[in-house]
Amino acid sequence: MPRNCCRQSGSIQQVSGEPSQSGLGFSHDHCVKFEFPNYQVSGGWGRCAAPRVLYRCSSKDIESYMNQIRLYKIALLAGLIVLNLQAYSLAIEPCEIQVIDAQNQWPVPLVELTTNHQVRFVTDNAGRIAFDLPELMNVETWFSIEGHGYGVKPDGFGNRGVRLTPRPGETLIIEVHRQLPAKRLGRLTGAGIFAESQKLGKELDWKESGVLGSDSVQISQYNGKLFWAWGDTVVPEYPLGIFHMTSATSELNPLKTFEPPVRLEYNYFRDNRGKPRGVAQFPGKGPTWISRYTTLSDKDGKQHLVGAYVKIQPPLTAYESGLCVWNDETEQFDHHTVLWTKSKETTKPLLAHDGHPIFWTDATHKKWLFFGDPFPSLKMPATFESWSNPETWEYLEPQKTVTAADGNKSIDVHRGSIAWNDYRKKWIAVFTQNHGKESELGEIWYVEADHPTGPWDGAIKVVTHNKYTFYNPRLHPELTDADSPILLFEGTYTQQFSGNPEATPRYDYNQILYRLDLNDPVIVQSLQ
Repeated sequence: MPRNCCRQSGSIQQVSGEPSQSGLGFSHDHCVKFEFPNYQVSGGWGRCAAPRVLYRCSSKDIESYMNQIRLYKIALLAGLIVLNLQAYSLAIEPCEIQVIDAQNQWPVPLVELTTNHQVRFVTDNAGRIAFDLPELMNVETWFSIEGHGYGVKPDGFGNRGVRLTPRPGETLIIEVHRQLPAKRLGRLTGAGIFAESQKLGKELDWKESGVLGSDSVQISQYNGKLFWAWGDTVVPEYPLGIFHMTSATSELNPLKTFEPPVRLEYNYFRDNRGKPRGVAQFPGKGPTWISRYTTLSDKDGKQHLVGAYVKIQPPLTAYESGLCVWNDETEQFDHHTVLWTKSKETTKPLLAHDGHPIFWTDATHKKWLFFGDPFPSLKMPATFESWSNPETWEYLEPQKTVTAADGNKSIDVHRGSIAWNDYRKKWIAVFTQNHGKESELGEIWYVEADHPTGPWDGAIKVVTHNKYTFYNPRLHPELTDADSPILLFEGTYTQQFSGNPEATPRYDYNQILYRLDLNDPVIVQSLQ
């Protein structure tokens, strides 16, 4: 009996060239056939289809068998790949729908298209939608349009929309008309800024920041960069996000163009995991908010990035306010001074914590610093020492209402910011109207004055939102040339306080940038 054979009773028969009974198996060449009434399989043995039959084969034959196994696996894998590719090829290729401004042919972000069965699409910063509904491909489809200041004329039944037939791989264009002077350039913060374009294979170089939502911007030029800060910040990993101010830097001229699609890349301050972090971890419970972000020089000429903080407890009630200074080494704000602590005697701070800075030089060439939201409520010499010493501060009574340019109504001022404008040779402001008609806190007005403290008069509406909030608008004179007619401003687009039951996907609780052309004939005529 051959070595390593099973030592059981049975006949042993030498065979040669006996064919395999299956498409894959031994050829049986040069094998020894063993027949047993009862047997076990041990190492080196191969079992054949015939009952109670074992073949002891040569290593050459086993190697041939293993090669056949490998070829079978490769063929099986190739088949699966082909099947997957066939399934992928059967997937619906999106139809690109692009929404553009009929006047200038620019893409329009934040335009909602809704089907008759309530599927809603929203254009990204490039004005694109990747339409991928299989049930409406190659089907004439009605899309209702909501553009927050952009739209189409109503039909005979008052419906505002368009009828399109989406087809895979095709591009459809919708022209909308702008209702007010300001042009929407796009979203600055949050995720999926080019999500629809990326579904279509475009804008693939855009990188996500790790931030989903950002509330109310602050900005100052410091150390050759722009320093940005935001309040409460939404992140992907949990409903409770960052509540101690997120911050970032950018180039001094971060926008390559003032036309959409806008792309502003921030360099966020991050933790050791690479995620955006808070930069104002002050003692005490609740969020820390910082405003009055500005840069001041001390008596030795050293620059300081400074701000005013407030500690918040539920439900959005301030219990402490003070001053803070940026620390270059730790890349955090350091606590500087407590100005007010809530008590029975002082339930509110003498001065509101919020606002934006402006610098003004008087007739004697003395430089002053004003803070306002929008109109100045605080004045001090423009030095770090004066900012640090409340004894040098002068409290102002800001203007509460502004008359509209048509003279027909008085506008209740909510919040905003002001700046000097070389093109108009005026102090200018943008602000949110309190208790607006189309939206409670979403109507933005532009107004001018000869002096930073006013009087402010002759306001014109420049932005509208349909039952949606757009608060805390911030002018950006630092982003354009001093004598440019282009005026940029951003604000927080949010469902809060709007009464709207539905939040806009991706856009909600984020910053949106607008452009106002001060040489626009409509603007010029309205301001005369």
